[in-house]
This record gives sequence, C-alpha cells and structure tokens, in this order.
Amino acid sequence: MNLQTLLSDTLEGHRLTIKEAEFLFSVTGRDIHALFAAADEMRERKVGNTVTFVRNQNVHITNICKNLCGFCGFGKRKNDPDAYRFGKEEVCRQVSEAKKRGVSEICFLSGVHPEFRLSDYITFMDWAHEEYPGVHIHAYSPDEVDWVARCEQMSPREVIEIFKARGLGSMQGTAAEILVDSVRDVICPAKVSSDRWEEIIREAHACGLHSSATIMYGSTETAHERVLHLDRIRRIQDDTHGFTEMVLLSYIHSKTPLHEKGLVSFGPTGRDDLVTTAVCRLFLDNFDHIQVSWPKIGIKMSQLGLLAGADDLSGTMYIDDVTGEAGADVSTVFSPEEMNYICTDIGRELKERFTLYTLKE
Repeated sequence: MNLQTLLSDTLEGHRLTIKEAEFLFSVTGRDIHALFAAADEMRERKVGNTVTFVRNQNVHITNICKNLCGFCGFGKRKNDPDAYRFGKEEVCRQVSEAKKRGVSEICFLSGVHPEFRLSDYITFMDWAHEEYPGVHIHAYSPDEVDWVARCEQMSPREVIEIFKARGLGSMQGTAAEILVDSVRDVICPAKVSSDRWEEIIREAHACGLHSSATIMYGSTETAHERVLHLDRIRRIQDDTHGFTEMVLLSYIHSKTPLHEKGLVSFGPTGRDDLVTTAVCRLFLDNFDHIQVSWPKIGIKMSQLGLLAGADDLSGTMYIDDVTGEAGADVSTVFSPEEMNYICTDIGRELKERFTLYTLKE
C-alpha cells in the first residue's frame, strides 16, 4: 500500500477502509510527517485556523463504582478506606466554585455507584441547577443509563427522556473505551457490551441529546480493534449526526490493575498519541472536531496534537481525579491564557465555545 497515494486520495474525498486505517497506524519514520501533514490539511479544510475550548469544571460525586475496570485507578469499593460519596453540601460547594469561575459547562465525574438509582441522578442535576441555574450539564454515560434502566426496569429511552426533561444538556460518550467485546472482556468486563453502548447512544441522539464520542486507546487492543471501534463510531455518526466531537483518551497505565497484573507494561507512546490523532481526523470524515485530552498527554503534547489533526483543547477542567488516580502527572487547570500561548506559537487562533460548539461572542 502506497502511503502518499492513499493520503492524496483521502484528501480528494476517498473514504478510508478499515484495512487502510490499520495501515496508517503502522506508519513510522519520516512517513509520520506526511501522515500528520495530511491530517492537518484535513483539519484546516474542516474548521479553518480556529482552535476551540470550553470553560468547564468537573464535579466529583463518588469514586465508588460497580465496574472497577482494569484500566482505571479511580474506582473504589464501598468499604475501601479512601472511598467517598459526597452529599449535597459538597456537591453544591463544587458547583458554587464553578459558578464563581464563570464556567459554562459542568461535567459530573463519578463512579457508577451500585446504590444509585434514577432519583439520585435527577437529584444531582437538581442540586447543580439550584446552585447555578442555566449551567449546561454534560453527564451520564451509556453505562449509567443502562444501570438505571436495569435497576428501574425501564427502557434506556425512557431514562434518557427523563434525564433530558430534568435538565441534562448533553451526554458523555464515555464507557466506550474500545467497542470490541473481546477487548472489553479484558479491560472493562462489568460495563455494557459494545452493542448496548451503541443502542443507548443512538437512543440519546434520537431524543435530541448530543453526545461526545470517545476512544480510550493503548491498553490491550490491537490496531485492527482500534479501527473497528472508529468504524462503529463513524457508522453511528453517518446515521444520527449526534456526536459533537471525538475525544482521544490516552491510557494512563502506571496505577491501574492492568499494569499491576502484568497485562500491560506501558501506555501509549508520544508517536502513538499523535498517530491516533491523525488517523481519527482522516478516518472520521463525518466529524468536524477532534479533541486532545491535555490531562492525559500533557500540554506540550497537546500542542503537537493540534499539528496532527486536532482542533479542540477540551476545557479548563479544574479537576480530573480519574486521570490523576491512574498515575498521570498533570495539573488540575489549563488556563485560557496558556491555551492562547500555545496556539499563537503555532499560528492558530483560540476561540471560546460552548458545549455544542457554538462560539462565544
């Protein structure tokens, strides 16, 4: 397979096949520069010279989780000494901080607590809107929707419609990891299956809720399985147009069960982070926005990601215990001033956006 011909054809409108995308993941040496240049050109055609970010804050509720995934160092059992479950006072304190910072989006960051039911998830939104009326709530993965549906003997659509009516602004496309069940059986066996994840995200889009799409790469999956995940995401987007962006989540390995059990020795390399960014940009031809996750790969690598096809720096974040507990050495905030600094350095223009990618005036 000739790389230059493939990249040229892709820029001319050819839709990459699974086999071709798998080939792109294998690129090394100086060919990497050609891959990045093609992805960067595609990025420019899609969104121009703009890099976006949202002022957001994670609000932690609990680290107690029914799943205890192999790639995660955050989730705890109920009786673990460092387990927590915050009540109204602490949740509202976090939301109050977000309000003072002028964020436009709040993300609930939480384990899937085995005792949580529909009323709990509604209550969390009520608390947030009581403290900060009108703030956009970006929350609740398909795994959480599935959990509520099974506990309450409801359909996922019924749960989603209630969430939307009670103030959910958009859904998190997390719990996807790699949407190949043979991989999920190793890294997250207690989570929803690939088909169930797809069913629920399609229901959300049909109900008028947009969601992010995610890929958690670099654990036990092969390049082929990674592309199968992207192909499923692309097919959903063809049908629903409900994904706002693809969020790249680099596996942080050092304090996770997969690493401690010897199933994974290392996480993704810098090359893998950037090649994955480029392949996502070229393969996901029905996406406008590719997001780098600065808490996962760091600010300097995020800047390079903007040269390899990405156009969005995620958000100010303020808190990300999930990444920190997995062993990442990251700060808790990325200021717009520093974002602007790294964007100007590569000739890009930073603009603030809202969750659904409308730009702030």
